[in-house]
Amino acid sequence: MENQTTGSSTTLQKGAIILRSLQEADAPDLARHVNNKKIWDNVRDYLPFPYTEKDADEFIALVKGQDPVLTFGITYAQKICGVIGLEVQQDVYKKSAGFGYWVSEEYWGKGIASTALELITHYGLYQLGYIRLFTSVFEYNLASMRVLEKNGYIKEGIFKKAIFKNNQIWDEHRYAIVRED
Repeated sequence: MENQTTGSSTTLQKGAIILRSLQEADAPDLARHVNNKKIWDNVRDYLPFPYTEKDADEFIALVKGQDPVLTFGITYAQKICGVIGLEVQQDVYKKSAGFGYWVSEEYWGKGIASTALELITHYGLYQLGYIRLFTSVFEYNLASMRVLEKNGYIKEGIFKKAIFKNNQIWDEHRYAIVRED
């Protein structure tokens, strides 16, 4: 794993997979990749669907200049193919960060999500100093559960009927990892 930080720019890399700050030039590809119902079915509703280039522009503007960088474009072979980001918690939870990610359908099955999660986990726990990282997965997203488990995340529990998505009620599976000092 290689990590590089200059100013408010951070790059995380392992092999052909690089996590880097999003750039305005990423908007067309970002919009094309995320404007996919199969992606939207597995993320929270604050991600609009359909997803337009204007939505991508607004998202990139929102996360631009984060210091420290918390939101990364996932690139594979130098092409943007997804996004992964940390969400800092507040108050008594300030040593924890939630996270979310998605990878374009055309890149599924290549180990990209798993490597991106490995990179963001190491960054969150050991560079930013969080004690705990966590995420929620919809009950039908078995591929994401496998990615988390492969990276050492433990299922902490199942919140019964906690998710309302696509006019249906689903269970939420909560995963976390804790830094071992």
